Amino acid sequence: MSFETGSAAPVVAPPSAPRTVGRWALGAFLVFAGVSHLTFARSEFLAQVPGWVPLDPDTVVLVSGVMEISLGGALIVLPGQRVQVGWLVAAFFVAVFPGNISQLLTHTDAFGLDSDRARAVRLVFQPLLVVWALWSTGAWAAWRSGKAQSTRA
Repeated sequence: MSFETGSAAPVVAPPSAPRTVGRWALGAFLVFAGVSHLTFARSEFLAQVPGWVPLDPDTVVLVSGVMEISLGGALIVLPGQRVQVGWLVAAFFVAVFPGNISQLLTHTDAFGLDSDRARAVRLVFQPLLVVWALWSTGAWAAWRSGKAQSTRA
């Protein structure tokens, strides 16, 4: 990331090949997951909606599926907005994390996660998805560069 002379706004540097591949892979993963919400794995996702969510579980599954398709598509087709999309994807992963915790606490089986150990292992990987989103889009690097720039001013 670099900065234009006299500009307070960061100019995002072109992404590296590994980050681009990572962004595309994450985008494809999200699109696939979103399509599965709406089609063949809908009942599995319904089982994961916590009882304390004040919405119809099917609505939650449908909306989250559309969100995943939208976010995944944005990762792929909006490279110029990758930093902003990266933050949105990371926020999405944080937002669904309580549902994953609930799945562990309520001992809910879904997607082959049929033991507390398997559900706990899944929880470990959720933060890695957040890191993947921030790294592959350059969002973390952009934030750090902006922070460094503001401390020099």
